[in-house]
Parts: sequence; structure tokens; C-alpha cells
Amino acid sequence: MKAADYKTLSGSNIVTFLEDIFERRGGEEYLGEPVTMAEHMLQGATLAEQNGDDEMTIVAALLHDIGHFTSEFGTFSMDDTKDKYHENAGARLLENFFPPLVVDCVKYHVAAKRYLCAARPEYFNELSEASVHSLSLQGGPMGTEELKAFESNPNLNKIIAVRLLDDAGKSADMETPSFEYFAPMVQRVVDQHLKLQ
Repeated sequence: MKAADYKTLSGSNIVTFLEDIFERRGGEEYLGEPVTMAEHMLQGATLAEQNGDDEMTIVAALLHDIGHFTSEFGTFSMDDTKDKYHENAGARLLENFFPPLVVDCVKYHVAAKRYLCAARPEYFNELSEASVHSLSLQGGPMGTEELKAFESNPNLNKIIAVRLLDDAGKSADMETPSFEYFAPMVQRVVDQHLKLQ
């Protein structure tokens, strides 16, 4: 979907639009992992809910990879030799409807992987093969200056939390609710944000 197509979206239909994406494309392979795209994102949201996280964190975990579906460059594969910037595509889709915290968690979840590889070198050893491959396309671990700049983001802790949920949401046998279960929560987050505009 191109940015121009987003003009038809509003606070009253964005959640339906997102649910439609999950239903139509959620069964696609997730980057060589043992889960589909929808399973991956639903697992992140379910784990966040089980952790007792707030609704914005749960919604951010649910939507963190939505840009794989909306990037003009298509979805990622293990054969890729260039990054497709799915995090930017996702942030562009959500920025008019969701609070900055949710948008930042989507926009910077890739940067958070690069940050954690620099700040906690042992983190690299926890990455899946697909995450290691995408890391190489995304710039590798952050350098010192980039790391310092990233740490200045006021939403740093939540961004890292969503990144860790992203890493955890790759279990072949985990059962989760459907998007429909989370839809009222997503709508609440949208409504609360738009009310403040």
C-alpha cells in the first residue's frame, strides 16, 4: 500500500483495516522462522499481556511488524541483500492514529536490536538465524555515537521491551488469541490518542 492510499483511513476504520491485513496476509511465512507473520505478532502481544504490560505496550507488540505488509519494497526474505525498512513503513501507517509511544516502538524496534547488540554483546547470541541475517542488512550493531543518541529517546525502555517481545514471539507451538481479541484494546488506544489531538 502506498502512502497516498492511507488518506482513506480514519480513527473509525484503522482497526478494521489492520484486522483485514492480519486475516489476508497473516498466514505468510515470517522470515524463515517457525511461525507465520500473524502468529509472531500475536505471540508478542500475548506475552506482553501475560507480563502485565500496559495496553500501549501490548498494542505496540501486536503491530510492531505491520510494515512487512505495507512496505513498498515487499516482505523480507532470507535471500535479501538490501534492507526493506519495514519499521519505517509501519510507523508511517500508524503515526496519524496512535500515540508517539506506540509509533516509536514500531519505528525503532529494528534500531533496538542494533542497540542491544552494541550495549549487551551477549544479546547477539540470542538472535535467531533470520534476525542475524537481517541485522547485517540493517547496519549491524550501533557505534558509540549512535548508541548514545538512541539512549536519549524518552521511550527507550518501552522500545527495548517491545524488541524483546519481538524476539520471544517465535514459538512454533504457542497458542494465542486472534487479532479480534485485541481489536477493542487497539481501538481504545486509537480513541484515547485522537481525543487528545
